[in-house]
Amino acid sequence: MVVKGQKKRQAQPLQGPAKKRKIASTSEKHPKSKGKGKEKAVVNKDYIPIPTGLAEDEIDLSDQDLEFFEEFGGSAGFLTSLDEKGIAKSKKEIERLHQLHKPVRPKIKDDLPSIDSGDEGSEDEWSSGVEIEDDELSIPNSEDDDSDASASSSSSSGHLRRRKAADSDSDAEMAYEAQPRKRRPGWESDSDKDQGIERLPIKLADGRIQKTNTKVYLPKEDKNEPSGDESSNDERELSPPRPVIEDVSTGARFGRPAVADVIGHKSRKTRVQLAKEQIASICQEIVSDPENSLGLLRRLHTFSLAEISTPTHPEPIPNDPVIRKLTFLSQLAVFKDIIPGYRIRALTDKEKAEKVSQQVQRTRDWEQGLVSVYQSYLKTLDVEVKAKNELSDVALKCMCTLLTDVTHFNFRVNLMSTIVACLSRKSWDKNSDLCLNSIIKVFRADLTGIASLETVRLLNRMIKERRFNIHPEVLSCLLTLRLKTELGVRASETRADKADDSNGKKFTKGRAAARRAKGKATDQPYLSKKARKVQKERQEIAKEMREAVAEVDKEERDSNHTETLKLLFVLYFRILKNPRPTPLLPAALRGISKFAHLVNVDFFKDLLKVLKELMHRKSETEDEFTSTGSEPAEIQEIQHQLLCIVTAFELLSGQGEALDIDLSDFINGLYAMIPLLSLMSHIETAPSSKFQADVRVSKSLSTSEMLFRALQLAFSPRASVAASPPWRSAAFAKRLLTASMHWPPATVVRAIDFVTGLVERDSKLEALLSTDDRSVNGVYRPDLDDPQLSNPFGTCFWELLLLSQQHWNSSVRVAAKKLLDYSPAS
Repeated sequence: MVVKGQKKRQAQPLQGPAKKRKIASTSEKHPKSKGKGKEKAVVNKDYIPIPTGLAEDEIDLSDQDLEFFEEFGGSAGFLTSLDEKGIAKSKKEIERLHQLHKPVRPKIKDDLPSIDSGDEGSEDEWSSGVEIEDDELSIPNSEDDDSDASASSSSSSGHLRRRKAADSDSDAEMAYEAQPRKRRPGWESDSDKDQGIERLPIKLADGRIQKTNTKVYLPKEDKNEPSGDESSNDERELSPPRPVIEDVSTGARFGRPAVADVIGHKSRKTRVQLAKEQIASICQEIVSDPENSLGLLRRLHTFSLAEISTPTHPEPIPNDPVIRKLTFLSQLAVFKDIIPGYRIRALTDKEKAEKVSQQVQRTRDWEQGLVSVYQSYLKTLDVEVKAKNELSDVALKCMCTLLTDVTHFNFRVNLMSTIVACLSRKSWDKNSDLCLNSIIKVFRADLTGIASLETVRLLNRMIKERRFNIHPEVLSCLLTLRLKTELGVRASETRADKADDSNGKKFTKGRAAARRAKGKATDQPYLSKKARKVQKERQEIAKEMREAVAEVDKEERDSNHTETLKLLFVLYFRILKNPRPTPLLPAALRGISKFAHLVNVDFFKDLLKVLKELMHRKSETEDEFTSTGSEPAEIQEIQHQLLCIVTAFELLSGQGEALDIDLSDFINGLYAMIPLLSLMSHIETAPSSKFQADVRVSKSLSTSEMLFRALQLAFSPRASVAASPPWRSAAFAKRLLTASMHWPPATVVRAIDFVTGLVERDSKLEALLSTDDRSVNGVYRPDLDDPQLSNPFGTCFWELLLLSQQHWNSSVRVAAKKLLDYSPAS
C-alpha cells in the first residue's frame, strides 16, 4: 500500500440523490438481475466476496491519521491473522459442511422380538398394560414399502391388536373388579348368601341415579376354611411388605452413614471415631445455617439416646457412654449459639388459622422445631441426672450452663427445678458447688426479677417439703439477691407504688370520677368512650415498643422484687419460729440482718420477741452440719446468740429508729457474753464453709467481727433514743479491757480503739484512766451480768498499764499507751 503523505484527498464529483445513485450503480453492475433474482444469486454462491474499500492510489491519510496509526497501530495486528475464506462462507455452505461432518450414531441393538414375528404368545409377556390407540398401531416401513409379505404380516398383527383393543373397553370391568369384597361372617345373613346383594347405584352425568339391577352372590362359608379374621391376617402376612424408609434423623442421609451403623460397629475405637467425625460435621452445618438444619438437630440428638432403634433396625442398639457424653457437650455448644435472644411461645389457634407469608411460616416452623428438639434434649439430661450414673455429672453441668447462659429461653423453670432438687441433700460435693454457683449467677444477672422470683419460690417449696433438713450453705445464695439497692417499695405492699397526687394520696380512676362529680378539680381530664379506646390502643403500642427496645419496666420489676421479698421473709420467719433448732438458723439470721431495712415495721415487735426466745434457748448438740471437731457446742451457741443480737440491732438501725423499743435485754445479753468470748481461741477465725464460690460473694463474719458490729450498733446514737448512759459505757469498757488480756493482738487493738471512742464520747469515763482517790457508792461487781448493777466507777482501767508494758505485741503496747496518755486537749 502506497501512502502519499502531505497531500489532500480530492473531492468527489457531485452526484444526484442517494436513491437514484443507488439504482444507477446497481443497474450498471448487474444489468440482468431484477428483484429476488439478485438475492438468490448471492445466496447460491459458496463464498461471498468481501467488499474492498478504495484503491490504494485513492487513499489519502492526513497527519492526524498518521499519528493515530503510529500510536494505536499495534493493537490492530490481529486483523492480519483473520481467515478471509471462513468469513466469506455463505449460509448454504455452512449447512453443507455441518451435515458433512455430523457424527453418525450407531444403531442400538436389542434382544426384543421383531414386530413382524407374529409371536402371539410373547405379546402378553412384554405388554406394559397401557391401552394402544389405532393410530399408534400402524408402523411405517420406509425401506420395504413394496414388500407384500411384510405388509401382510404387519396388517395381520394390526388386525389382531385392534381386536384386542376393541374387546378391552375402557368402561368394561376387569375380573378382579367384579369380585365382591371379603366381609366378616357375622355381617351377612343366610338370605343374602342365597339371594345375593344388589350392587350400588350409579350417578349419571345429568344428576340422575340409576340402579345397576345386578346382584353379587357371596361364596358360601366352608367349615374347613379359616374365619374371615384369620384369612385376612394370612393375606396380610403373605402380602409383600412395603419398603421401609428411614427417617432423616437416623438413616443414611447427607452423605453420612446411618446412625445405627455407626453405633452398631463392632470395634469400639472405630465406633467412637466415626461418631466424632459425624457429630463434628453435623454441628458445623447446624451453626452455619440454623434455620435449615432441623433434620440435623434431630440427627444430632439421636446420638445422645441410650438406645437407638430405627425402622430397618427394630431391635434397640445400646449406645456407648463416651459417644453420649460427647453428644451432650456438642448439643450444649450448638444450642448456646443458635438459641435466639427471645422466648418462643406456642402459637394460638387463631394464629395457626391465619394466612402468613412463606418467610413467616418458615420462621414459625423453625422456632417450633427448635423448641421441640430443645425439650427432648432437656428431658434426656434430666433422666441422666436422676439416674446418678457416670453421665450425671456431665448432664448436670450442661443444665447449669444452659440456665446461666440462656436464662431468657423456654423451660427455665424446668432447669431450675432440677438444679434446686440437687441441692436438697444433706451432703455437699462438687455438684452442689456447681448448682449453687449457677443460682448465684442467675440472681446477679437478673434485671427484671422474674427469674429470681421463680428460683426463690422453688427454694421455699423445697425447704418446706424437706422440713429444713438441707445443708445451710443453700441459703447463702439468697444473700446475693438484687433487692437491697434496687427495691424502692416496702415488703408489705402487694404491688409497686403508683403516682401520687399533690396531697400524697393514691390516684385512681374511681377517685378522680368522684371528685369530678362533686365539681372539684382533678388532674385527670374527662375522656369520652372513644378517647379512652384510643388511649388504650396507644398504651398497647407503647408497651410493644418498650418490649422491642428491651427496656425493663420499673413497675413490673418492683412488683417482682416485692413478691420475692415476701417469699424470702416467709422462709426466714418459718425457720425462726420452728420449735426445734435447725441448722438453717444462722443463715436465716444473716439474711434478716442483711434485708432488715426492708422489713415491715408491723413485724418488728413479733420478730424481736422471737429473737429473744432464740437467745435464751439452748441449742442441741446433734448439729451435724455446722459442728466441727475444734469447736464445742457452747461456742456454736454463743455464735447463734451473737447473730440474734446483731439482727435485733440491725432491725432498729434503719427505719426502726423512729420506734421507741427497749433493747435492754439484748444489751445485757451482749454484756454477759464477753467473758465467754474471751475463752475462745479462734475468735478471729470465720466459720468454715464447704461452698467453693466461682464468683465473689460475701463471706461469713468471724466471731470477733460480729462482736464489734453488735457493739457499734448498740452504742450508736439513734434519733428517738438518747445516748447510752455513762454507767453502761463504763461497764462495757471495763469488761472489754478485762477480756483483752486473753484475746489475740488484732482483737485487742480493736477493743482498745472501741474503748477510746467511748472515752471520747463521754467525759465521765476519763476518771477510770487514773488511780486517784474519789468517792463512789459501792464496789465494782465483775461477777454480775447486769451493767447497771456492776458499779463500774468503783474501779479503774488497770489493764491498760499491763497491756502497755508487758504485752508481747508492739501494736497492742502502742495502742494501750496512747489511751493511757489520753487527755481531752489532745
